[in-house]
Amino acid sequence: MTSGQSLAEVYDAEQFRATGKELIDVLADHFRDLQHKKGKKVYPNHAPEDELQFWQEDLEQKSNPIQTLTTLLNRSQQTQHPRYMGHQTAVPAPISALTGLVTNLVNNSTGVFEMGPVSNAMERVITDFTAKKVGYGSSASGIMTSGGSLANLTALLAARKDKAPHNVWEEGHNEKLAVLVSEEAHYCIDWAARILGLGDKGIIKVPVDQDFKIRTDLLPQYLNKAKADGLHVFCIIGCAGSTATGSYDDLEVLAEFSQAHNLWLHVDGAHGGAVVFSEKYQHLARGIEKADSVAIDFHKMLMTPVLSTALMFKEGNKIYRTFAQRAQYLWDSPETEEWYNSAKRTFECSKPFLSAQVYLILKTHGMDIFEKNVNKLYDSAKLLAQLITAKPEFDLVHEPESNIVNFRYVPNKEMTIAELNSLNADIRKRLVASGNFYIVQTTIADQRTLRCSVMNPLTSKADFVELLNEIEKEAASILGSELAHV
Repeated sequence: MTSGQSLAEVYDAEQFRATGKELIDVLADHFRDLQHKKGKKVYPNHAPEDELQFWQEDLEQKSNPIQTLTTLLNRSQQTQHPRYMGHQTAVPAPISALTGLVTNLVNNSTGVFEMGPVSNAMERVITDFTAKKVGYGSSASGIMTSGGSLANLTALLAARKDKAPHNVWEEGHNEKLAVLVSEEAHYCIDWAARILGLGDKGIIKVPVDQDFKIRTDLLPQYLNKAKADGLHVFCIIGCAGSTATGSYDDLEVLAEFSQAHNLWLHVDGAHGGAVVFSEKYQHLARGIEKADSVAIDFHKMLMTPVLSTALMFKEGNKIYRTFAQRAQYLWDSPETEEWYNSAKRTFECSKPFLSAQVYLILKTHGMDIFEKNVNKLYDSAKLLAQLITAKPEFDLVHEPESNIVNFRYVPNKEMTIAELNSLNADIRKRLVASGNFYIVQTTIADQRTLRCSVMNPLTSKADFVELLNEIEKEAASILGSELAHV
């Protein structure tokens, strides 16, 4: 273990200056090398136990901060690499890293104005900006939350407060409550409903059509069945887009249905809600402006590090009623609506400075930078789909609406589903182990698919071509090895 420093050394400004200058050079070189693919793997492919052992031993060894941070960089998943096409994690704009340096140092939370004067004001600016992009009017209001899961839970709490027959927050459950949701919705919706105490029966999953969109024609049937079972449905959740395929539910129809039956409409736009910033693709979320609440992650397609989510309400005062609490050491009155005291509207009191990275990206690169990024990612996904379709051994599972592309390698149409599932899983394992690409997998209608989320605007057609070539190469190796053992 390294010898301890004095507190004065911990807070020494000149030591910080020297380390910071050296670190910026390390980060810039690393970033440059990733962009040019200079000997950098996308994924190090270390076994969990090996990685744990490495850092357990590292903690006991003497090294300076730059050495440790450089090791951290090199052993991490490289989302900045153009051949990262895995999970829905943003490729952060570098300015956000510098912004985080400042916000981490000042360490202002956002719960109350006195602890975060800038953070509360910036949050208001960013949420107002986002609410306008959604299409909301002047009565709208929003908050920033630490991720889409928390945003969706907060939205369902507001929906329950507004639509449930009794005040569950104060009186507890006096009736069986339920929500309607697509069977393709993100699992955090299920979590949120269970946290609210709805249980299995209170989570009514509606089937999807061949395009993986909620079947709106079945909504009356499922609502009537819920009522017959003694359930009070208070909310319906629309996907923009769905988890596996990025498909967009018909939000116009969902809005009409919600209004007709006095239901709260929440749109989980954690991933695909980013299209509100794009003139070219905003039609995919047509009707989103009619929702009672909308969640959008900046840390997915909007160039921002995790976690940073905007949750907007069409009628902003409703979120205040959800979290009315007495906390005399923070504020005098729980009833007053004070935008500058963020803890009045959210779970988080000591909330991080979530809006600064978004603010600096817009301020530095222009108010249309999110539109450019969304357009590039969606256009690239369409290009990848075209390249897949042009190869007879590949099967495109669905036409992408977003930046998510699912496909399979099918060398022989006579192969069983089980054989194809095994083959595609093995291809993916080899691909990731090589470190040349990082993609993920999912299962759609019992079929194991290779899944690409195009997240990096610098990913090129050449990268896509090389990916498909690498898949063919790995498949040939797998099939050849199997034949050799026959």
